Parts: sequence; C-alpha cells; structure tokens
Amino acid sequence: MRAPHPYVPYLEPLVGAAWWTVGAAALDPGIGTVVLAGGLGIAGALVMALRKRFGSGAPLPPGGRTRLLVLIGVTTALVAGIGTALGYFSQGELGVPVACAVIGLALVPLSSQLDVRAFVALGGALMVLGAAGVLLALNSAGRLYPQGVVGLIAGALFWLAGAHRTGLLAEARGHARR
Repeated sequence: MRAPHPYVPYLEPLVGAAWWTVGAAALDPGIGTVVLAGGLGIAGALVMALRKRFGSGAPLPPGGRTRLLVLIGVTTALVAGIGTALGYFSQGELGVPVACAVIGLALVPLSSQLDVRAFVALGGALMVLGAAGVLLALNSAGRLYPQGVVGLIAGALFWLAGAHRTGLLAEARGHARR
C-alpha cells in the first residue's frame, strides 16, 4: 500500500544526514569516517527511494512554503544564538544537546503545518534526547557522549520517522511477511 504524496518528502533524510554528520564528527578520525560514510549511504538510499516513489512531493498549501521557511529560519537563528551564548559562558559542550531539544520543540508546530502527527512524537523524542545529552555533557569529559551519541541517535530517529511517514516501513514490513 502506497502512502499519499507527502509534503517535503526529503526533509527527514536530509536533516537526519546533518545530525549523523554532527555525531560522526565526535568519533575518532578512522571510525568516524566509516560511520559517516555508512550514514550518508543510508541517507542517499532513502532519498533515492523517496524520489522514485514521490518525485518532488505534493505542493504545500497556500502560504505553507513561507511559514515553513520562517520556522526553519527562526529555529536556525535560535540554535546559532544559543550555541554562541553557551560558548561564551564556557558551556559549549551543551550546544549539540540543546540544539537537539530546540529542533525537537520546532517539530511540534511543524507537525500541524504539514499535518504529520509523527512529528510530535519525533519532537518529543528529540527533546528527551537533548535533555539526556545535557546530563551526559555535564557528567562526562569529551565530545563523544554529548555530541556523538546525541547526533547519531537524532540522525537515526529522523531517518526512522521519514521512512514511517512516507510508507517505506510499511512496505518493508509487507515484503518481510511474504
């Protein structure tokens, strides 16, 4: 069973690839390169599968593109401003987990705009992940936990949400039952 044409079908794979890149950057150079390449391969496979199924996706409702771009702009400005402020106060290790929570918070209004309930669950999961990342950052040294773990898990969550929203998971389950 095919899902209806979604709005912005490549949103989750591309944002997931960005988060995966953030997480892989915290790993040692050798293993980090392998993890990054594997993650970008997954994102590329998702984009190709979605392009084959949906093309460029359904057009947004009137005014939807503007609201989407404003939401993305405000979220980006918040992440940049908070990251800069945390760096100024020598709390830069909290930047990635706080960015994760802010992006999770931004997914809640995006869910109503794109009419995707799964974004509420994804946003909640990212907020919890961000809070856990803050705790990890405060209780550990280095970037592995607050940046690596948070980035890799956030990337995987975005890919999973995208596969669910676009019907790829349902199709995979249908093939597995045969």
